[in-house]
Amino acid sequence: MPVKNRFAELLPEITAWRRDFHENPELLYEVHRTAGKVAELLRGFGVDEVTEGVGRTGVVGVIKGRSDSRGRVIGLRADMDALPIREATGAAHASKTPGVMHACGHDGHTAMLLGAAKYLAETRNFDGTAVVIFQPAEEGGAGGLAMVEDGLVDRWGIQEFYGMHNMPGFPTGSFAIREGAMMAAADQFDIRITGKGGHAARPHDAIDTTLVAAQIIVAIQSVVSRNVDPLQSGVVSVCVVETDSSAHNVIPQVVTLRGTARSLSPEVRDQLEEGITRVATNVAAAFGASAVVNYERGYPVTMNHPQETAFAAEVARAIAGEVEMEMEPLMAGEDFSYMLNERPGAYIFIGNGDTAMVHHPAYDFDDNAIPAGSSWYAGMVEARMPVAG
Repeated sequence: MPVKNRFAELLPEITAWRRDFHENPELLYEVHRTAGKVAELLRGFGVDEVTEGVGRTGVVGVIKGRSDSRGRVIGLRADMDALPIREATGAAHASKTPGVMHACGHDGHTAMLLGAAKYLAETRNFDGTAVVIFQPAEEGGAGGLAMVEDGLVDRWGIQEFYGMHNMPGFPTGSFAIREGAMMAAADQFDIRITGKGGHAARPHDAIDTTLVAAQIIVAIQSVVSRNVDPLQSGVVSVCVVETDSSAHNVIPQVVTLRGTARSLSPEVRDQLEEGITRVATNVAAAFGASAVVNYERGYPVTMNHPQETAFAAEVARAIAGEVEMEMEPLMAGEDFSYMLNERPGAYIFIGNGDTAMVHHPAYDFDDNAIPAGSSWYAGMVEARMPVAG
């Protein structure tokens, strides 16, 4: 199952879709133009059923194989939303919307899955049902959860989920995957520290919240270094320090810290939440201040299931030859995790070549990856639901 010849033929067409999406990026759930074009194309392909408005603005297409008597239903997912970043690629197809760009390659993911949908609708070379899923709001909006809560699994009877993301730094069209934790749980926290404001020349009359904040920033690093098993992974980063004063000579009454906590297992996730809360409140109390911690859980760990990971790698290997099976997990979050929490499946990376990293203003999706990516999506359907001999 090498790269399918049909995708070489379709490459100019799929590239045109991708660049159109890139020129017209949309954020979070406001992907109305993108979703509308996706639905229009799916109907044009002869997809059996197209449903819009799933999880607010998601699109679901159903493609039936030569026979669905065997009952297997495979879900293939791509994300559609862009990022609030000002583009700096200089490309002819650069974003036309100031301050918004496809800096994570979701335009490429959507285009590759559309290419696979066109091919599958043409050939129907499988027994079962392929469900193509175009999701909004991956970039912090939990669109995957919204689609699940809108009945994605039960309405379409999905038994397995497969998703893909591009990866700069890997050769274009190559593949990498791992069993187990692939991407991290991504949580966030706010720590509101209240002391006693005062004049900077008389710190003894105040309870210095900036000093308390500095001690908390240092102390919560011990949660990972001294509470988490060294063979496990965890990251705690304080990214914002905000005071209620901007004067050089005022000790603020309130300081707020904001940050993120990342983990690759439910147990470490629990440790981070408990540890950050415990350390922050007790350090503040030691200085005569108080701290209130608001810890919000975000995307869960993206956990690849063993058997489905093997299936995904087998299809990728047939396309690209070697597949990196021991890719290090990433501490970034991914809301495909919500789908993998519902049904078994796997998430794979496809190489994007020597480009800027995702979420960078100079990033652009490499269109040369399209034939391999579309072949993998289509190959998962044909391999998991082969035509009965």
